[in-house]
Amino acid sequence: MTKKTAFIAGASGLTGNEILHQLLAHPAYDKVIVLVRRELNLQHPKLQQTIGDFEHLNPAAIQGDDFFCALGTTLAKAGSKEAQFIIDCAYPIELGRIAKENGFKQFLLVSSVGANPNSSNFYLKTKGQLEAAIHTLGFDLFVAARPSFLLGNRPEFRFGERIGILLSYLISPLLFGSLRKYRGIRSADVAKALIHYANNETHGVLTAEYDALIIK
Repeated sequence: MTKKTAFIAGASGLTGNEILHQLLAHPAYDKVIVLVRRELNLQHPKLQQTIGDFEHLNPAAIQGDDFFCALGTTLAKAGSKEAQFIIDCAYPIELGRIAKENGFKQFLLVSSVGANPNSSNFYLKTKGQLEAAIHTLGFDLFVAARPSFLLGNRPEFRFGERIGILLSYLISPLLFGSLRKYRGIRSADVAKALIHYANNETHGVLTAEYDALIIK
C-alpha cells in the first residue's frame, strides 16, 4: 500500500496537536508536515516541521495528499473581530487554495457546531463562510468536523473554559435527539474521526457533527 503525506496547519492547538500525534502513529502515513510559526518541541522520524508566516506563505512548501486544518483562535487572543477573521477564515481559505493547486485530494477541517455563513453570530458566520469557500475548491473529499465544546488538556489555564468543561460533563448526558450535536467532545475523538474519514475511501462533502465524530 502506498504511504501518504499529511500536512497540518494549526498543529500547536488542542485539536491540531491531537491530529499530529495520531497521524504520526498511523500506518497510512510515512510523512507528516506541519506548518508552524515556531518549532514544536517534538521529534519523530515521520515529522517535518516547516517554519513559516501565514501572511507570507511559500506555496512550494505546501505538499502532500491530505490537508488537515485546525487553525483557529479566540476573540480575546486575536484582539479584534478583524484579526480573528483573518486567522479563522482568510488564512485557511488561502491554504485551501494552495493545497488544491498543489494536488491535495482531501481537505479535513476543524469547524464548529452551528457554522452558518448567514448566522448573526460572528464566530459561527466566520466558520460557515470558511466551509462554503473550501467547498467550492472541489477537493475529492472535504470533511467539515463540527464539534461543540472541545474537551482536552490545553497548555494554558483558562478559568472560563475550566468552568465550561465542568458544565459540559454535567449537561452533555441530558442532550438528546437534535440536541446531541451540542454535547462536549474530546479533541482526541475529533482527530480520530478526521483521520478515519481520510482513510476509508469517502468522497464528496461530509459535515460531521457529534454522532459522526464518535468512531468506534
